[in-house]
Amino acid sequence: MSTWQCLHCLMIRNNRWPDHACRDCPYRCNRRQCYLHQASGSAVSVVALVLAAGSGRRFGADKRRATLADGRSLLAHSVERARAVFDDVRVVLRAGEWSEDFGLPADCRIIVSPDAASGMGHSLAAGARSLGDSQAQAVAILLGDMPWIEAASLRRLAEAASASKIVLPRHAGQQGHPVIFGRDFWPALGQLAGDEGARAVVRAQRDCCVVVEVEDAGVLLDVDTPQGLPPPHPGLTPPIHPTKGP
Repeated sequence: MSTWQCLHCLMIRNNRWPDHACRDCPYRCNRRQCYLHQASGSAVSVVALVLAAGSGRRFGADKRRATLADGRSLLAHSVERARAVFDDVRVVLRAGEWSEDFGLPADCRIIVSPDAASGMGHSLAAGARSLGDSQAQAVAILLGDMPWIEAASLRRLAEAASASKIVLPRHAGQQGHPVIFGRDFWPALGQLAGDEGARAVVRAQRDCCVVVEVEDAGVLLDVDTPQGLPPPHPGLTPPIHPTKGP
């Protein structure tokens, strides 16, 4: 058994912070080495897939490269939100694209979707098939054009996850993103094709779905057109479009 003895999230080790600290604990414990977290079953490991291989035709240009107020790309912001919560974040891009093309961190793992032009289902399947080396119990499917999801919302969804559940966020009566699929559903995700995304999997597994209510409009806010980018005036929010995939 580990020799950790914590007080809040319930661990410290000889007053030294571990390299991979638990983000939920102000004392920065290492959840993967914390026997109390493991014993309580509170730490379901969730890997994140950011889907960013679409064409974005309605935007009129490559929206992934659109810059926000700080000069960084839309995709970089979306990936940053995911990396703030999930230890393993993988980004699905088109063939021939690289992390530096969008200002993503150099250590960001890129998954290539060679059939991305055929629809989101192909990209999601490529991402799902990359999970064979993951020990996670669930995968969060995020969209690369949704940079306003709050970290607290992502954590709430992850806390509800398990290998046998599909977790869906809902805000103001509308289903949003990301959707988290337990490991039991990964084979079905790996078989997807076309442009429907994972809706067919959700419909076929309604009894396994868990809806989490969140006070976060960011789970609904995406960027389909230039008008969906943040307005220059504080206090305003981009328009909310009907949710799409996965």
